[in-house]
Amino acid sequence: MTIIPYPEMLKQAQAEIAKGNYDEADQLAGEVLTRAEPESVSRVEALLTLANTARMRGDFDRSLEFGIQALALSEKYNYPNRTAGALNVIGIIYRNLGLYDKALEHYTRAVEISRNLGDQHMTARLTGNIGMVYNRLGSHQKALEYYTQALVMYHEFGDKSAIASITVNIGVVYDYLGDYDKALEFYATALGIYTELGEQSGIASITGNIGIIHKMTGTYDKALEYFTQALDLHELLGEKSAAARVKQNLGLLYAELGSLERALEYYNQALETQEALGAKSETAQILGNIGIVYLQPGSYHTALEYFARSLALHEEIGDRTEAAQVMGNIGNAYISLGDYDKALEYYGLALSIHRELGEEAGIALVTGNIGSALATVAYAGYNATVAEELLLEALTMNESLGIKWYQHQNHLNLATVYELQGDTAKALYHYKQYHAIEKEVQSEEHKKQAQRGAFERQIGAMQREQEVTERILHSILPKDIAHRIRRGDKKIIDKYDSVSVLFADIVGFTKLSHAITPEQLVEGLDVMFNTFDRLADKHGCEKIKTIGDCYMVVAGLPERCEDHVLRLTAMALDMQHAIENFPDILAGGSIRIRIGMHTGSVVAGIIGKNKFSYDLWGDAVNTASRMESHGEPGKIHVTEEFLKKLLMVKGEWLMDEVDDVAPLTINHLPFTINHLPFTIIPRGELDIKGKGLMNTYFLEKLP
Repeated sequence: MTIIPYPEMLKQAQAEIAKGNYDEADQLAGEVLTRAEPESVSRVEALLTLANTARMRGDFDRSLEFGIQALALSEKYNYPNRTAGALNVIGIIYRNLGLYDKALEHYTRAVEISRNLGDQHMTARLTGNIGMVYNRLGSHQKALEYYTQALVMYHEFGDKSAIASITVNIGVVYDYLGDYDKALEFYATALGIYTELGEQSGIASITGNIGIIHKMTGTYDKALEYFTQALDLHELLGEKSAAARVKQNLGLLYAELGSLERALEYYNQALETQEALGAKSETAQILGNIGIVYLQPGSYHTALEYFARSLALHEEIGDRTEAAQVMGNIGNAYISLGDYDKALEYYGLALSIHRELGEEAGIALVTGNIGSALATVAYAGYNATVAEELLLEALTMNESLGIKWYQHQNHLNLATVYELQGDTAKALYHYKQYHAIEKEVQSEEHKKQAQRGAFERQIGAMQREQEVTERILHSILPKDIAHRIRRGDKKIIDKYDSVSVLFADIVGFTKLSHAITPEQLVEGLDVMFNTFDRLADKHGCEKIKTIGDCYMVVAGLPERCEDHVLRLTAMALDMQHAIENFPDILAGGSIRIRIGMHTGSVVAGIIGKNKFSYDLWGDAVNTASRMESHGEPGKIHVTEEFLKKLLMVKGEWLMDEVDDVAPLTINHLPFTINHLPFTIIPRGELDIKGKGLMNTYFLEKLP
């Protein structure tokens, strides 16, 4: 039986790590750890190998445990070069955890030891790692200083592989800074060195990096070309984790192109690989990216599910930087849902972490998001003073960081705040700044759009046409109906035996339209109806249309459900609450709406051949409309049929005296629907146009 020397086993373990075979690497390192003598240097190396595999899996606690054991062993038996190595590994773990002070502390100790030993190679490596810390902190110039120092040292003793590696890191900094030409210059240099050395793994990695640059600059055809080359090479080398990272970048590429199905396809492939490898950090990142994809079509609840899974993993492994980014995305999802309090809760958590870690870009982004939320007039906690302070703070930081996109968003939000305050001069200044920067942003975006169009033509005009058609259909039709049209259904007419219909109308709209400018009117309606749209999504209802100041929504179609009366009632009560907190469009007056609801059977379908319109017909629609028109300002007016269905839960009446035949005899009894308390107030018999005498009721929410 041939006994493999420990150094050879450890070298083989490193090769397995490069391939993503962490279990095999652990097995080899574990065998060395079991067989080697207590004072053996190989035991230290085995512990560091185990620390690295645990770190690659995202198990930072276990990784740190192995690193500390290796450090203690090397110090006990006085192996200073291994002590420096252990300090370096521990520094890397702390860097991954976002504990940058601790990372710098361990790197600095290791540098001192390596310099005393005259170990230039380790000193250069540690100097480069310090540069990585400063890059994560957003101190890009300082990062460049340390990278350059490391590069000079590597040149002194001619380590070409290390020269290529640090050259890549310098390119990454220029990528962060948006200097893509400079980044490509350094990447090209590194690629030339890796090619000269025949290091296929390095070639694959830098090829992927070049693909990222082309994606950022909008040259999508080139990006796809480089990503494909990198993926093929990583798969040929058996580097599963690296191949999964390229697939994640392909997902990002297709997401940016609006090809969400293709994006999810690549994300899910990458996710499957990283989950199988036990790589929690990469898994968490992919889950977060999938969440972002679901934000784009407005699937906010699905997005939140993926964000929650991503956040749980990041918190489990202690990756606070990534956790903060996911918290910010969760905040964005809640903003889209109109839940500003929940959004601000997550923004606050994210900001706290970014500040603690000293991450300037993250601080600037989240500060601007909080300011934007507080500057939203539809939010009950609207606070122009605090919003102004935060937006100015974010603007100053973004100007310092040179992030144009967020600068122009900050200016726009500030202009809106000042305009609402009546400070015309400041509003005009920020509008001018917004438009000036917007020209730069749009110039870059126009370049990207032109290149995106060329790329889309390359991947097939038919595919592009299908994607565009689907996006348009989903924007004007319910998803199920859009799918049926795409499937080729020629005639879409469906009968629903039981749905609930709501009409809402602004009280005094004609008077209001004469008292304010058309721009103010349209802007106010837009904010109001967008709020209602988010409530429809929240409660599982389907908006049908808006006509002028009238809003129509239904529950129970196209997806049939038993609780449609409950859903629509919860939405109506939320609409009342939202409108009470809506800012005055007309000075000295408040906005009020009439709401009418009824339940019954309807026919729903598509009308029109060239311009699709999904609509409802039937007595239930007409009756709901009559409930609105015969209602009162600020009231929810419902029929007896609607109320009876509302008071039945799982086939049982909530009250003994209620039945299908007898009139209701309820008066001012409190109920709760989806945690929203309300009272029922009988109106008695009313002569409803086209319907005759009907018993109707008001639903009034309780404080």
